[in-house]
Amino acid sequence: MNLLGGLGLFLLGMHLMTNGLKVSAGNALRRILAASAKTRMRGVLSGMFITSVVQSSSAVTVANIGFVNAGLLTLAEAVAITYGSNLGTTTTGWLVSIVGFHVNIKAFALPAIGIGMFLKLFSKNGRLAAMGEAMAGFGVFFLGIDMLKDGFSGLNGQVDLAAIAGSGLLHLAFFVGTGVMMTVLAQSSSAAIAITLTATGSGILPLEAAAAMVIGANIGTTSTALIASIGATPNAKRMATAHILFNVVTGCAALLLLPLLLAFVQILLGGLHLDSGPVMFLALFHTTFNILGIVLLWPFTDRMVNWLKGRFRAAEEDEAKPQFLDRTLVSTPGLALEALRHELSNIAGLAARMCKGVLSSEVRTPRQLEQDMRSIESLADAVGNYVGEMRRGELPETVSNALPQAIGISRYYRDNAALAIAINQRAGIHVPEEARELLSTFKHEAVAMIDAALALTKAEDQEKPHWDKDELEHRYQELKTHILYAGTLGKAPVRQVIELVELAKDIERIAKQMRKAANGLYLLHDVATNKPLSEEMDSEDDELQSHAEESNRDAEVRSVSGSDGRTVEGDQ
Repeated sequence: MNLLGGLGLFLLGMHLMTNGLKVSAGNALRRILAASAKTRMRGVLSGMFITSVVQSSSAVTVANIGFVNAGLLTLAEAVAITYGSNLGTTTTGWLVSIVGFHVNIKAFALPAIGIGMFLKLFSKNGRLAAMGEAMAGFGVFFLGIDMLKDGFSGLNGQVDLAAIAGSGLLHLAFFVGTGVMMTVLAQSSSAAIAITLTATGSGILPLEAAAAMVIGANIGTTSTALIASIGATPNAKRMATAHILFNVVTGCAALLLLPLLLAFVQILLGGLHLDSGPVMFLALFHTTFNILGIVLLWPFTDRMVNWLKGRFRAAEEDEAKPQFLDRTLVSTPGLALEALRHELSNIAGLAARMCKGVLSSEVRTPRQLEQDMRSIESLADAVGNYVGEMRRGELPETVSNALPQAIGISRYYRDNAALAIAINQRAGIHVPEEARELLSTFKHEAVAMIDAALALTKAEDQEKPHWDKDELEHRYQELKTHILYAGTLGKAPVRQVIELVELAKDIERIAKQMRKAANGLYLLHDVATNKPLSEEMDSEDDELQSHAEESNRDAEVRSVSGSDGRTVEGDQ
C-alpha cells in the first residue's frame, strides 16, 4: 500500500510541479528556447536548462514542435534542443538521490505544501498562484519518494530480485523491458526512474539490473512522442522520429557498453568525490549515457536532419491537408495562433495561384482550378475546426478577439477561389476594342497587388505597406465607363456588356480581398508574437473586423460541435 500510495503522490507532485512551472515561467522559457538555439551547442544547453526547470521533457517537445511549425526554429535547431531535453530529464534522478536520501523530507516537504497551497488559494496574481502550485507539487513529489522508500524497505528480505537478475543477456533484457513497460504505463520516465532509484537504495534491486531498468525507462519515454505523432503534422512526426532515434541509439549503446560504463561511472564518482551509494551511482549513470548518446549522434546530426526532411512528405504533397495545424499546440494559444497564421498563409498561396492563373498567361485548366478550390475549402474547414478547438480552452483576450479574424481571412480566400473559377468561365467572352488595353492593364495591376499581398503573408516582421487603393478603383471605373460606352454605341450586346462589367468587378474584388486578407494576417502575426498593435487601422482593417464578426457565429458553432466540424445546422 505504501508503494501504491507513494507512486500516486509522486505522480501527483510531478503533475502539480510541472503545470505550475509551465504557467509561471512558460512565456519566458519559450522566449529562451526560441532565442538560444542558433547554434547546436546552445540548443543542447537551452533544451537541458528548460527541461530541468519545468521537469517535463514532454512540455519542451510540444513547444519544440510548435516552434518548428511556426517557422521560429529550423529542424536542425529543434533536434539539438531534443538532445538537451533528454539530458535535462536526468535531473529528476539527481533530485531523488541528493534530497530524497540525504535530507529529512518531511521537514521541508510539508511546509512547502502548506505555503504553496496558501499562495495558490489566496493569490490574485496568476503567476504567483502558479508558483504556489509548483511549490506544493515539489513537496508532494518528495512525500511520494519518502513513501516509496518505506514501501521498498518493507519488502527488503521478502523479495529476492538478485535471483531474477542473474548475469545473462536474457535477464538483462527482462529488466530493460520492465523499465520500458513502467514508463509506458505511467507515461513518465521520471516515475520509472524514481521507483528504480528507491528500490535500489532500499536494497531490493541489484545495481546492474537497476542500470538496465534506467536504460529501459529512457527508451520507454519515446512512447509519448510516438503517441503524439499519430495523425500529427509532418514536422511533429519528424521531431518524434528524431526523439525516438536518439533514445533508442543511446539505449542500445549503453547496453552494449554496460560493463565499461559501470566501471567508468565508479571511477567518476571517486574523482568527483561524490557519495558512492547506489542511488547517486544510478543518477550519474543516467546522465553519463545520455551524454554518450549526444557524443555519438553529434557528427551525424546534419545527415539525420536531411533524412528526416525527406520523410513524411505525403501530407505535404497533398495540398488539401493542413501542414501547420498541430493539435498539440492548442493548449499554447500564442503558438496555436502562429500555426493558424502559417496555415492561412498556405491557403493564400493556393488562392493567389488560382487568381493569377486566370488573370495572366499562367493558365490553369478547369480541372486544376476545381482541385485547387477543393483544397482551399478543405483547408478553410480545417482552420474553422482548429479555431473551435482553441475556443474550448482558456485564451488570452487578444487571442480570443483574433480568432474570428482568422475565420474571416479564410473566407476571403475561399471567395477569391470561387471568383477565379467564375472569371475562368468568362475566358471566351468578346471584349470591344475600346476596352481591351484597359482590361489588360487592369488585370496586370490586379496581379501586381496579389503578388504584393502574397509577399506580405510570407515575410516575417515586415512593415505593413501603403496600398494605393484609389488607383485600383480609378482603373476599375475607367474600364467600366469604356465598356458601357461601347454598349451604347452598339458595339456589344447588352448581355455581353453586363458580363464584362461583372468580370471587371470580380477582378477588383479579388485584388481588394487579397489585400484585406494580407492586412489581417499582418495583425494576427502581431497578436501571436505579443507585439503592440498599431492604433491606426484603416477602413479595410475595420471592414475585416466586421467581416470577422459575421464569421464569429460559425466559429461559435464549431466550438460546440464535434472534432469533425459537423453540426445540426450543417457546415456553411
